Amino acid sequence: MSTHAKRERLLLADLLESAGPEAPTLCENWSARELAAHVVVRERRADAAGGILVKPLAARLQRVQAEFAAKPYEELIRLIRTGPPRMSPFALKQLDEASNTVEFYVHTEDVRRARPDWAARELDPVFADALWSRLERMARVLGRRSPVGLVLRRPDGRTAVAHRGTPVVTAVGEPGELTMFAFGRQEAADVALDGDKEAIDRVLAADLGV
Repeated sequence: MSTHAKRERLLLADLLESAGPEAPTLCENWSARELAAHVVVRERRADAAGGILVKPLAARLQRVQAEFAAKPYEELIRLIRTGPPRMSPFALKQLDEASNTVEFYVHTEDVRRARPDWAARELDPVFADALWSRLERMARVLGRRSPVGLVLRRPDGRTAVAHRGTPVVTAVGEPGELTMFAFGRQEAADVALDGDKEAIDRVLAADLGV
């Protein structure tokens, strides 16, 4: 049975392949090649991937990621599409779904939305709810650097508090758009912002995300 993570993995691989290695992305000014290398290292080099979250390990991560980025682009795409090796924890369906559903969705959109003609895709309700469930759990972490209070709200009224404080900015949108917003892609997210103009400007400029 297909999972959300598997579907987004294959979509990401297809988009990276069609975009080409030098295509821009929304992710940290990376090219498609650099983004592909990041995805592969995260899954296949646990000895280096810790640098994503642990600053003292960041230099090693950058070195290993640069080594992978130097590989043939077609090989990177193949490694993404086929997934992690059998002995990797990410090979477990439950962990893959828990760890990669949002990861691959955001990076897929990083490729899509770097194109000038991008349009928000309509997500099926089950997938949208899966993204929202994860966003509810991660909201406080993703919004911890917000300079003002930040609330994430679906059109149906379901709400997650990302940061407590005043004044308050409320971002209203579908789960996929709120996910992009909370992961630091504020300018590329299709959300409506309610609040004081100065507070909104501060949120748009904030370093949200992990």
